[in-house]
Amino acid sequence: MYIALYAIVAIVLTGCTIGDLPSIADDEGGNVGGWTEESVGGDTDNDNDEENPGEDPGEDPGNDPGDDPVTPPASWDPQELKWVFDMNVLPEIHISVTESQWNELLSAYDANSQTTHYIHCDAEFESKGEKHTFDDAGLRLRGNTSRRRPEGNGGEKHKRNNADWHHCHFTLNLRKYQKDDAHELYNVRKIYLKWHKDDRAYCRELYCYDLFRRFGVWTAAYSSYCRLWIHVEGDSQPAYYGVYEMIEAIDDKFVKRRKDMFGDHKHNLWKCSYASSPADLNYNNIRSASIYYDDDSGNAYTYELKSNVENFNAAKEQLIEFSRKLTMLKGEEFRNWISSVCDVELLLRTYAVNVVVGMWDDYWNNGNNYYIYFNSSDKDNYKFFFIPFDYDNTLGTSANCGVQSDSGRQDPLNWGDTSNRPLIGKLLQFDDYRKIYVDALNELCDPANDLFYYSHSIARINGWHDMIRPYVVNDTEEDCEIKDRPAGWSNIYDYRLLNENSSMNFFKVKAASIPSK
Repeated sequence: MYIALYAIVAIVLTGCTIGDLPSIADDEGGNVGGWTEESVGGDTDNDNDEENPGEDPGEDPGNDPGDDPVTPPASWDPQELKWVFDMNVLPEIHISVTESQWNELLSAYDANSQTTHYIHCDAEFESKGEKHTFDDAGLRLRGNTSRRRPEGNGGEKHKRNNADWHHCHFTLNLRKYQKDDAHELYNVRKIYLKWHKDDRAYCRELYCYDLFRRFGVWTAAYSSYCRLWIHVEGDSQPAYYGVYEMIEAIDDKFVKRRKDMFGDHKHNLWKCSYASSPADLNYNNIRSASIYYDDDSGNAYTYELKSNVENFNAAKEQLIEFSRKLTMLKGEEFRNWISSVCDVELLLRTYAVNVVVGMWDDYWNNGNNYYIYFNSSDKDNYKFFFIPFDYDNTLGTSANCGVQSDSGRQDPLNWGDTSNRPLIGKLLQFDDYRKIYVDALNELCDPANDLFYYSHSIARINGWHDMIRPYVVNDTEEDCEIKDRPAGWSNIYDYRLLNENSSMNFFKVKAASIPSK
């Protein structure tokens, strides 16, 4: 069987009040309180695709637990990621599966809608004149409340040449079954494939990840557009699923690519989600929160260890001790500690992007949707990094959640409840740290910079739309038109992105909320 991932080169101009919503916003997670897909519980992406999670055979051992963590260098040059995830081209991804494997995926979903079951597939990726083929890759469904059956209704098998296709999220794991370098795409093993759920503007999440990169936040995932086809053996032609997002997976490989920046890549990566409780990093709550390792069960944990799982007990002890110091230390004692374990400027610049794009379903406001990495396994001696994640419910898609009712006008200095989620608010109590944050917000909104300012943002999005518009009509017959609207469940439906003359232009409204330097 042969699966093709085709990529064409194209040049481009470049808790919550759920009762207010007709349906729960569910971008890769979803559960009580946090309710987007990667919300509340997040996407249970439990793929341990390596023989030893977090470690590649034959590598140098790196730092042992207890070694002094390495101070990261000032920059990095991710040329391989830039080739795979390029916002100026539109790759094509073709996936081929046998009918029996496809039916196995449908049955797995019927048995458990949160299934993490992989099926075998072939894949081909084509971009910039290059074609890369991958025999025997892995494909599975993603999402939590957003997870859908990719075809038909419950109990139905595949209907040859008469299928009722549905948009859904997938993980394409090139190395799931074949552990060799031939099953990597420029050092990329795993790609998240997401449809533009609740985003008829076809741009929100990709805009945010692009803005992180433009602003030098190297801890953010790479992402871009792609076109997706799935061919079930026996059908006369593949099903065209339309224009999708493809996003770099956050896993041990994500950390390894950035090892020179993290300082070490073999330690503790945690996915933090609003599952049974918010992921607030608060010592008063964390001891009763669900803390576990990636056990491939599909269960959602508030804090889920994604790497170095063989040392789970020590990693858990380190996480709890971190939360104790974060919560309990005060004044200069807190400042001395946090500056010793964290690049505070990087964290505050990361959070400035998070706030300016209106990400309400985040750590500070909702205890949700982020990763953290400790670059040593020593309980006290490490560097801590915050990794932003899941940005589809942004740019005017707003909600009554946490302290917020309007993500466009919410005060950036009071984005969430610091008494429960202390990390950012405690930093802003110090004048010099608050200045870093406020300066970053103003830098993002400065018309001299090609960042968040409305005219630059509109031009960027229009360029992307010019590239993808001819290809949005698809065989699912869903989301076949680009519209400048927030999600239908958004509590403020009047926000617009592309009309610069609108009083509800999100870029202008958000910029007006930014405190002056």
